[in-house]
Amino acid sequence: MSSELNNKITEKENLHPRNSHRAGYDFKQLCKSSPRLKAFVLLNQYNDETIDFSDPEAVKALNKALLKHFYGVSHWDIPEGYLCPPIPGRADYLHYVADILAELNNGKIPTGHKIQVLDIGMGANCVYPLIGSHVYDWQFVGTDIDPVAISSAQNIVTLNPEFKDKIEFRLQANRSHIFAGMIKKHEGFDLTMCNPPFHASMQEAQISTATKWKKLGFSKQATALNFGGQKAELWCYGGEAGFIRRMVEQSTVVGQQCLWFTTLVSKKTTLPIIYKALKNVNALDVKTITMAHGQKVSRIVVWTFLTPAEQTTWRNKFWQ
Repeated sequence: MSSELNNKITEKENLHPRNSHRAGYDFKQLCKSSPRLKAFVLLNQYNDETIDFSDPEAVKALNKALLKHFYGVSHWDIPEGYLCPPIPGRADYLHYVADILAELNNGKIPTGHKIQVLDIGMGANCVYPLIGSHVYDWQFVGTDIDPVAISSAQNIVTLNPEFKDKIEFRLQANRSHIFAGMIKKHEGFDLTMCNPPFHASMQEAQISTATKWKKLGFSKQATALNFGGQKAELWCYGGEAGFIRRMVEQSTVVGQQCLWFTTLVSKKTTLPIIYKALKNVNALDVKTITMAHGQKVSRIVVWTFLTPAEQTTWRNKFWQ
């Protein structure tokens, strides 16, 4: 193995072992899958192919290529200004929660339409359902409070009919509710997922973005939010901690209808607040998974209200 290739793999070795993006971006292959990406590819100071990650159009072109090449999404787009998420990190979340399910299934990841996943705040990009349904053949319900986001996600699935029977969309009309109205009376979900809004205000989001660009070494003043993002995607009352605390409190109402609740946690300072909230609602089991993507470290917090015996009953009832 050449040292160049070895370095590329090492750079991404903190990604999940099943993550298709561990070897870095092969721009030659990606450009074959999506020729429009070629216009954005340039050489960095080490003479390696890359893109300008401060250019929203370049990032969107890269996402289109990744989704097409690895996940069979031939047609993908988002409305201007909406969140354009980094695909490797989104895939990591799915692989780690798949491992949680495997723990209950003798180490084997349960696949197929029998596994039901609820994506809270799916966004206009619909990335989690697209990746999860392609890799594991899971069924997804994506929810959002934004009608434009729902319409965008529906349009993506319409243009990619192979996902038509795998992903369903539900608009949350009551912004104060997270699970209410999204889980029907006789439904059960093996997983709930969420990438919550990080910030408590637009100003906080802008300051965070400016700091991020500075750390990445960009000399120009970044005026656009990193990867875009609308209000509901990036900030909400109470920020990340407030949103997840409300999620924990509201999860008790549907505690017997969900095997595992999960959420992404961006800020380490949010963890004590979540743990306190989970203790207050008497969650029976709580897990924390750490993910590192370059300089960014995030976590997945996982909890359940089902006893080990109830979890086994769930598996035997729904997975066999």
